[in-house]
Amino acid sequence: MNRRAVIKGLLAGVAAGGFRVPLVHAADYTGKFFAFVQAGGGWDPTSFCDPKVNVSGEPIINHWAEEDDIRQAGNIPYAPFASNEAFFEKYHDRMLVINGVDAQTNSHTVGTVHNWSGRSSEGYPTTTALLAAHHGPDASVAYLTFGGFSYPAGVIRTTRLDNTDLLQALAAPATAPLGRYFSDADWTALETYAAETAKGLGEFRELIPSESRTLADYRSAFAAEGLKAFADAIDNTRTQSGLRRQAQLAVLGFRTGAAVSADLILGGFDTHANHDAAHTGQLAQLTEGVDYLWDFAEAEGIADRLVVVMGSDFGRTNYYNSGDGKDHWPIGSFVVMEKNQPWTDRAVGETDELHFAQRINPTTLEQDSADGTVIHPKHVHKALRRHLGVEASAGAERFPFDGTEDFVFFDDPGADS
Repeated sequence: MNRRAVIKGLLAGVAAGGFRVPLVHAADYTGKFFAFVQAGGGWDPTSFCDPKVNVSGEPIINHWAEEDDIRQAGNIPYAPFASNEAFFEKYHDRMLVINGVDAQTNSHTVGTVHNWSGRSSEGYPTTTALLAAHHGPDASVAYLTFGGFSYPAGVIRTTRLDNTDLLQALAAPATAPLGRYFSDADWTALETYAAETAKGLGEFRELIPSESRTLADYRSAFAAEGLKAFADAIDNTRTQSGLRRQAQLAVLGFRTGAAVSADLILGGFDTHANHDAAHTGQLAQLTEGVDYLWDFAEAEGIADRLVVVMGSDFGRTNYYNSGDGKDHWPIGSFVVMEKNQPWTDRAVGETDELHFAQRINPTTLEQDSADGTVIHPKHVHKALRRHLGVEASAGAERFPFDGTEDFVFFDDPGADS
């Protein structure tokens, strides 16, 4: 039997048997955790973080502006709509709003790919994938997803977490519903043998790249420590659902060392009819879900290490259609949240009174019609890669943003230039 057949057979057999190799100590990771929250369908920034009042002689932009005005929490303007006031008042000091981001499309597919990978055509990974690959390559479920756009482009595996019962079963493969297959001593011996065998395979110098990746995937997929701790932490009797349940599971994955990044999703923002009524409910669910994410992270002791990014496919039109809805509009916003940072409590980027994106100077972040550029998702993702420490990672170098301006979104605005 040749070497490849041995490797293939052994990996398949050991994986099928359920052995997990404890190659990493999850508790040793002291870096950040990353939750990207996707508002699926296209949210309306003019009723959230880029508020617009009505303009004389133009169609009505927002019904709320007929009786109210733009409000401000700290240095961040917001719309008096849905549950915005409570959210912005509580979190403005850990929030950076990036307005006027042009997705260059009205297509859901293109807008989703563009806003979460930084490129309008498919093929680039999400930033969450790059973060998981760099910061947690051996974590058991490094990159969690609950739906939405979560394309890894081969840099890491994704784990779609729909069934926590299945996760708990995978974390305890020596057990069955009515008892145990193996004694503790026998199972320990089997796991030790699997670990030693995998270690020996990894020392083959002539492994080709695809075999090395297969071996690395195997090793991390069955990393025991984080997966079991994660499964043990999950309480399936808890009553949280929807975005809150996703937030809960993501935080538990982070705290136990099983995961490093997660894509969370709340749909329902494609409000082509009855926009205000539908968007009121969805924005409230969104902000309350992110609020729960932060509160639960605080309770679990990881809030100081958490980074949250909020965004959507694109925005909504600056007028209502005949069904009192709003259609697709390419200009959107991102919200980046982190505690104790000098770049928070700010809104950068700019749109005019009718929500058209303006040119922004990448260095000053001020409007600059002559030398500025319209902000695109690639600018946001390039800046995030740098700020979050993956710009020079192997994954990011495979998928570069060549020729893309460097926006200083995350520089200290009070530092000497």
